[in-house]
Amino acid sequence: MPDMPEDEVQILIKRSQDGDARAFESLVNAYYEVMFKMAYKWCASQRDAEDITQEACIKLARGILTYKGDAKFTSWLYRLVINTAKDWYKSQNRHPAGTELVENLAFIESSSDEKLYASQVMKAVYELPEAEKESILLVMGQGLSHKEVAKLSGVKESTISWRVHEARKKLAAVFGKEERYG
Repeated sequence: MPDMPEDEVQILIKRSQDGDARAFESLVNAYYEVMFKMAYKWCASQRDAEDITQEACIKLARGILTYKGDAKFTSWLYRLVINTAKDWYKSQNRHPAGTELVENLAFIESSSDEKLYASQVMKAVYELPEAEKESILLVMGQGLSHKEVAKLSGVKESTISWRVHEARKKLAAVFGKEERYG
């Protein structure tokens, strides 16, 4: 998250909505890394994530007026980035996480066995049905609550809980482990 107090973020949003280009530039600069990380978690390709993030910035400029403040800005932004990623892949007639899946695991500072396992887990995540993948990436990867993800997705909180449960169950089956809670 940007190192900026929430009230300053809201001021930048309001000024951006009023047409202040410098405020919008500051907003994009503050959230660019957040947008990129979300795109990268969605597609697992640095090159695609860069393209998606750029497209998301364009959509942000066009859509900033639609932000009403009834959700956290980052939650609203996640939805914008995910929708951009889905649209981008449709326009490219491709699917995320193809042969470039987790091409760079340098962010994991651990043994090669752990990196291989992380790669296998991410590959399995990207093979989940889209709704389950989206839910688990937002809950487990971004730390959003089931309630926040439900609001973003336009479904009931119980639906998100079910999707996360199903995703965890499928991932556990892939790795031959019983799912444990608690």
